[in-house]
Parts: sequence; structure tokens; C-alpha cells
Amino acid sequence: MSKLILSLDGGGIRGAATTQFLTHVEKALQSTHQKSLRDCVDFYAGTSTGSLIALALATTNMDMQDINKLYSYSNAKKIFVENRGLFELDGLNAPKYEAKGKTATLKKYLGDARIKDVPAGKHVLAITYGIENRRPYVIKSTEGIFQNLLSYQVADASSAAPTYFPTRDMPLLPGNEQAWLIDGGVIANNPTMCAIAEVCRLWPDDKRRVLTVGTGTSTRKINGPDSRNWGALQWMLKGCIIDVLSDEKVVAYQAITISPQGSYIRVNAEMRCQPGFDQAPDDAMDDISQTNIKRLKGMGDFWFSQYGDAVVALLNDSYDGPSLDRIDPQTGHPLVYQAG
Repeated sequence: MSKLILSLDGGGIRGAATTQFLTHVEKALQSTHQKSLRDCVDFYAGTSTGSLIALALATTNMDMQDINKLYSYSNAKKIFVENRGLFELDGLNAPKYEAKGKTATLKKYLGDARIKDVPAGKHVLAITYGIENRRPYVIKSTEGIFQNLLSYQVADASSAAPTYFPTRDMPLLPGNEQAWLIDGGVIANNPTMCAIAEVCRLWPDDKRRVLTVGTGTSTRKINGPDSRNWGALQWMLKGCIIDVLSDEKVVAYQAITISPQGSYIRVNAEMRCQPGFDQAPDDAMDDISQTNIKRLKGMGDFWFSQYGDAVVALLNDSYDGPSLDRIDPQTGHPLVYQAG
């Protein structure tokens, strides 16, 4: 047998590209194979905004069209509510955004779903990081201690990006000790290797297929010579340190290298104009303007034009092509992985 991993990166509002792409994929699956995305996936994995999508698919009955609607301008305004307290300066001495809007929106859509609600024979994981004991938490349905955690609370913790949103607290077993958690993107913005490790442990004798979807790659230049003189404040303001910490390329390289040829597709692209895509979105995780959300969804459309047939075949376990990597910005087509 062959097990299918669906792994989804973090990236804030840039998750709009992910949901747009997956909505196209589900429509194509239904049209050509009379299957839903859920019918094809055995293991879901997500970090930050990717954890919201993964948990919605794994633990609720929302279809991809409904999940895609989560990434709308009206919802984004409710989530990214600026922190306007006295003397609070745009993420410098307090989080840039309040927590309550994000929490309320996640609760509205994920409701009372819990980690244990993943269907029999399937599993899900979401990544967050505990700051007090300096350790990652891979919250997963394969461990009994996480079964009763509410999906919206897990997604809330996994998306608590430092400087953007407040740290989230959650009682975790054993002992129901209070853990203070932040965005899993600081350690694994691309959760693919965590998912592969779990699948190897769960189903050691089964082949695996991997569909991993990014949220676009930042291209804005960081000034190298100037960086020699930067302290903490400059690294945050000029060095985009959160983006640097959450870069997904190393994990993408590891995952494609250890995956058998033809069993892996990485959907992603640089966030700049390229052949077939002439309206690039802003790479900020919090640019929630109507224009930018439209452009993010346009990126999802572009991805489907380039990966759609291959991804649908991979999900249907009928793909016979090579492993595919991110889109080459020079050609506008996915890079074909050549082992060795």
C-alpha cells in the first residue's frame, strides 16, 4: 500500500494561495476521479496558517471551498486587529496584533472539533514551540495525551507568531502543566520532515507519497554589508529575522532527497513576477489588503496551472512522472528533481 502525506507551510495570510490551490485540486479530483481531497490523504501536517488548514481538513467536515473562504478580506480584518494600547509601537514593545480576533475566528470555524476527531486510519499533526522549556511540541493524533485538545486552540498556538501575536497558553498532559506556546514556524515552518518521520514510524512497510504546499518564497533583499553592524532591533526591522528563522528551503531539500523518485511534489514559487504570473503578491504575512489577497489567490491559480495534473495524479496514486520541486522563476515551470 501507499500512504499520502499532505504537508502545509506557515505564512499568515499567504495561506490564501494554499487554499485556492487545494480548492482547484479538489474540484479536479471530484470531476476526474469522483474523490474528495480527504479521500486521498492519510496524514495531514501543518504549521501556523498551514495547521489551520490541516486541522480543518482532518477534524471537521468543512470542504475546501469553505476553508478557502476563511482567507477572505472580511475574516482577515477580524484576525489582524491592530494592538492600539497606549505606548505600544507596532510590534516593537508589544505584539503588533491583538489575540482575541484570531482566537474568536478560529473558534467560529473549527468549533468543538478535537484532535481525536480525525477519521479512523488517518492522522494529523501541528507544530508549535514552548518557550519556557525551550522545546518543540509536535501535537499529533498518534499520541493519546493530545487527543482531547481543541483544534482551534492548537491552531491558535501554532500561529502565535512572535512580534505579531501574543504567546498562547495551553494546559498539556501529562500533569496539565501550563505551556506558553508560539508559532511553530520558528523551528519548522515546513512540517514535511516531521510528517515523514511519523509516517515511517506508523506504517514502516508502506510506500509513501508526499504533497507539500508552501505559501510563497520571499525575495526582498536583506542588506548584507549593513547587517554587520545590526543589533536585535535592526535584525527585526531590517533583517526580517522571523522570515529568516522560518525559511523552508532546507526542509524541502531534505524531504525531496530522501523521497523515492516520482513520489514527491513541492508546490511553491518565489513571490515575484515570472512567466505565466505577472501580478505578484506582497510577501508580508500580514498584508491583508483586498488587492493582496486577490493576488495571493492568483498565485494559487498559477500553481494549479503548473502542478494541477501532476498533483491530482499523485493524490489518485496514478502519477508516473518525476519528483517536482518549486517553480523556476526563469521559466515559470516546476523544477524537475534529478537525484544525485
